[in-house]
Amino acid sequence: MREALIVWGGWSGHEPEQCAKIYKSWLEEDGFKVYVEDTTEAFADPSIHDLSLIIPIFTMSKIEKEEVSNLTKAVENGVGLAGHHGGMADAFRDAVDYQFMVGGQWVAHPGDIIDYRVDVTRPDDPIMAGVSSFPYRSEQYYMHVDPSNEVLATTTFTGEHASWIDGVTMPVVWKSKHGKGRVFYSALGHVSAEFAVPEMATILRRGVNWAAR
Repeated sequence: MREALIVWGGWSGHEPEQCAKIYKSWLEEDGFKVYVEDTTEAFADPSIHDLSLIIPIFTMSKIEKEEVSNLTKAVENGVGLAGHHGGMADAFRDAVDYQFMVGGQWVAHPGDIIDYRVDVTRPDDPIMAGVSSFPYRSEQYYMHVDPSNEVLATTTFTGEHASWIDGVTMPVVWKSKHGKGRVFYSALGHVSAEFAVPEMATILRRGVNWAAR
């Protein structure tokens, strides 16, 4: 049986505990044995190297050097990493090794909660199969991203809330490799209610399963 670890905490505005419960439900339905922890100390446990998947939901906060070292080494050796929004890509802002592994870092969401469009760029990818471009209401993440990511969906900024980024196309969903490990990320999901959006949920659930070894 595949085993997954969900580690939640950090800024409460992203509803990490509620999101963790949704992930846990999905993964158990998909045949995983799931462990849930609420401290970054879980990342330092040597046993994480035996997992199939790790899902961080830990906006901002701090991570100790030995914790991030063990986590990144586990992924390099083949453990999958997957997650969403700030819970994965605005975690541990001072841990560049972590950001290198994730493949991106949040830097702004001009206009805060707004209406925008998510454009599917790789409809041929199994994660995106049958999903068409769709309207979305949430924070539109502006990110610094790794150019080696395989981008599956993007969004384009209008410049309404920051004129100098008018027309900028930004990755929303990507997958990549970090060593032997698969990494999946979706910028959607500011709060747990967004998991009820069919396109968001479909992409994310397929993505976490893809990442798991």
